[in-house]
Amino acid sequence: MVYRAIGVMSGSSLDGLDLAFVEFEENAGRWSFEILEADCLPYSSEWSEKLRNAIHLSAKDYMLLHAEYGHYIGKQVEQFMQAHEMQYQVALVSSHGHTSFHMPPLMTGQLGDGAAIAAETGLPVVTDLRAVDVALGGQGAPIVPMGEKLLWRDHEFFLNLGGIANLSVNRPDGYLAYDVCPANRVLNMLAGIRFQTYDRGGTMAASGKVLPDLLEQLDGLSYYAQPYPKSLANDFGTDVVFPILERSGASAEDLLCTFTEHVAQQVARSVEHHLADIANPAPQLLATGGGAFNEHLVSRLRAHLEPMRVQVVVPDPVIINYKEAMIMALLGVLRWREEVTVLSSVTGASRDSIGGALWVTQ
Repeated sequence: MVYRAIGVMSGSSLDGLDLAFVEFEENAGRWSFEILEADCLPYSSEWSEKLRNAIHLSAKDYMLLHAEYGHYIGKQVEQFMQAHEMQYQVALVSSHGHTSFHMPPLMTGQLGDGAAIAAETGLPVVTDLRAVDVALGGQGAPIVPMGEKLLWRDHEFFLNLGGIANLSVNRPDGYLAYDVCPANRVLNMLAGIRFQTYDRGGTMAASGKVLPDLLEQLDGLSYYAQPYPKSLANDFGTDVVFPILERSGASAEDLLCTFTEHVAQQVARSVEHHLADIANPAPQLLATGGGAFNEHLVSRLRAHLEPMRVQVVVPDPVIINYKEAMIMALLGVLRWREEVTVLSSVTGASRDSIGGALWVTQ
């Protein structure tokens, strides 16, 4: 069976809206994929501010933004389809939305009204991919592991270096995943001290030095001692980690170097914790997300992981950039097929679930 769907992803780093038009084929339970078209549509400064400040809005204004952003996503999808002449080829749109509130097991909130997206595109739309899992007592995150499990059967570890770094582990006795630590969102804020949107290639971090006392303070944060399943909200990076770095008064370069080391160490510790569960003596870690372009961060990951005989694999740039958008498309297809999209072994929910609200206008 062949499906063609558009996946839409807005990450916590606020760099833009990722769209991927993907063809999936399922044959006797085995899935394959091809990304046919993909784009990242940068946010205007106005939209970045709206999304960043959404958590401070009244209930009324938040819902107005929810609808407005849904129409915005729908218009972007429509323009994407027109630019690549794919009208009448797309069967489904699956939008993650932009996470504003994430408070498991109480609630999770992603901006981007599915009804508005469906109204703009005229296509079936899947949204609210995390909500059912949270209602079942789960963390609602990460949700990409189902896509990793189906599309990359032969890898043991998956690391997404987005606004938050999350790790998936393909164990013989069950799949698990969780958020490791903040990543690009904090790195970008630190680069902003030097009036840069991000630290291209990690060059500023590479020119700095690690501050041991500050690194120890970061490593001592209570989240890292919590057992999995666990997940992070954006405000852990912006409201807890960044102020610790900022208060140190160190240079941007030293802060970038120290925080990069923090990310690499936390990922390495998480991987090491699961090595005993992996049968392969030389497992592979697939690194994706914007942070996979940060050469200094990748070099520090390799410095920590290669002594454990873990190979860090950085794939094709299209996969790096659009893996999450592609998996959102797959989750939408699975929801359409009424198949499991979220694994309770990953999130800690009471059972696996078929997540996502389906919006149809015709």
